Amino acid sequence: MSPQVAVLMGSDSDLPVMEKAIEALKEFGITPQVKILSAHRVPEKVAEFTKSARSSGFECIIAGAGLAAHLAGAVAANTTLPVIGVPLKSGALAGVDALYATVQMPSGIPVATVAIDGARNAGILAAQILSIKYLEIAQKLEEMRAKMRLEVEKKSQDVELKYNKL
Repeated sequence: MSPQVAVLMGSDSDLPVMEKAIEALKEFGITPQVKILSAHRVPEKVAEFTKSARSSGFECIIAGAGLAAHLAGAVAANTTLPVIGVPLKSGALAGVDALYATVQMPSGIPVATVAIDGARNAGILAAQILSIKYLEIAQKLEEMRAKMRLEVEKKSQDVELKYNKL
């Protein structure tokens, strides 16, 4: 059985950012189910999807929204699955309102929250959650970290060679 992650967004205008979560998940062999579900425009569909998410085989949900950003909270209110919120940069407050709405959940209804427009990290966090159960994902996470270390070491060597001429 392969891991099941839902990637939800409030509008198709959120897709350019949320695609980063989709891409990250695919790097770990996770093919997410992607949906547009608005907490304000179709609240009954949000509740219907999330109430049945566990029985439908989902193991984690990523929800991205801007402005009032109630999608992740509405999702978390209807499931005990892990929910990762992605506040999206939009409107007069450039995503700060979405960040506050996503991170300030009431006690008992947590939403893990990444940075404004941090959809890639949401995908990686979902992979980390799933790596508890799926060892192949854990291995891919280790490989990703090793690659990151090598890239930083290479960049450091390049900078040191250029600027540290003694």
